[in-house]
Amino acid sequence: MSANLGERLRDTRKRRGLSQRELSELSGVSLSLIRKLEQGERNDTRLETARQLASALKVPTTRLIAEHPEASASQDTIDRWAPVNTALAASPNPDGVSSEAPTYDGVRDALQAATPLFSRDRFDQLRTVLPPLLRDTEALTETDPRGRPLRARLLELTGWLMTQTRQFDAAEMALERALDDATDHIQTAATVNVQCWLLLRRGKLAQARELAVHWADEVEPRMSRATPSELSTWGWLLLRLSAAAIRDNRPGEAEDALRLATSAAVAMGHECTPDGDFLRTFGPVTVALKRTENAMVVDQPDKVLTLASRIPADSLKPTSNNRNRHLLDVANAHTQLRQYAEAMDTFQKIRTGSPQWLPNQQYARDVLGRIMSKRRTLTPEMRELADLVQLPV
Repeated sequence: MSANLGERLRDTRKRRGLSQRELSELSGVSLSLIRKLEQGERNDTRLETARQLASALKVPTTRLIAEHPEASASQDTIDRWAPVNTALAASPNPDGVSSEAPTYDGVRDALQAATPLFSRDRFDQLRTVLPPLLRDTEALTETDPRGRPLRARLLELTGWLMTQTRQFDAAEMALERALDDATDHIQTAATVNVQCWLLLRRGKLAQARELAVHWADEVEPRMSRATPSELSTWGWLLLRLSAAAIRDNRPGEAEDALRLATSAAVAMGHECTPDGDFLRTFGPVTVALKRTENAMVVDQPDKVLTLASRIPADSLKPTSNNRNRHLLDVANAHTQLRQYAEAMDTFQKIRTGSPQWLPNQQYARDVLGRIMSKRRTLTPEMRELADLVQLPV
């Protein structure tokens, strides 16, 4: 969050001719928080609060803030993933000790075997499997040019995983290296899609938006003969653009991007996973999930639940991150409407399908924290979930 948030807020409010009380009434943000921000008693706030203020002032969110990242991984998480981070940064043979050289077939088969661990959120197994696979892929590429696309794919998956676990610096390094190794335009754009997601999680809305716009223009297909891979790549970049725009208080641009993504989904016809790559799964359901997410960003819980009732989210795998992110939006909507039992049921659905994914979600902690703050006594179920998502005591 920019240290100048209070100054920007005060200057913009005065330009609009509003008092602090009038801004509070228009935005729904408490008068006391606005005063503390403008007086420098606080120099940060939640992204959703900044968006509410920006909406009332009729300016982009980025006019008020430079960036607003999600909380980075805890030290405990960093320690658990230390072997992966070491392997990611290491040279092919850091100790200078000779060993049996990896083969192309061996590395390719190992990567294929590991890919389901990524798609199924098997984080415990990945912490064991990933370090030697990263080292072998690096060593192979030093001697065999066929290793380069394998390394690009592995680094893309690793960047996605590090983003998922909020290890943002490691994710950035992995994705930059993956882009350097990419051997075709579609692979590059697919990696950029993950990079846009990383930028969104780091609160870099303007950069995410600009990158998505550039690459959506680069890969826009001719619809009459577009392949599923082309439609998916283009559609996902449009979804990233929409996500950045809605958070930056640009609802018109967000809707335009969703409309174009819908055209790609219609051309696709159904949910499809091009080339078996779970990161590229795209279709009408994916677009509907993201439309619901946008409604939650702009604080429309009733609309979220109406849209969600029309989406066959249960047709997606329980480990689908898009499905689970959508269910967090549903839980949040129920919470805002004081439907706490329904919210807890939704949390349990996520927990059952992706118990290793849920603890890495700051959003889950935020929503569950609001539920628990409204209850005088906590059920055993609530206490177990609080422990799982590492909600501070």
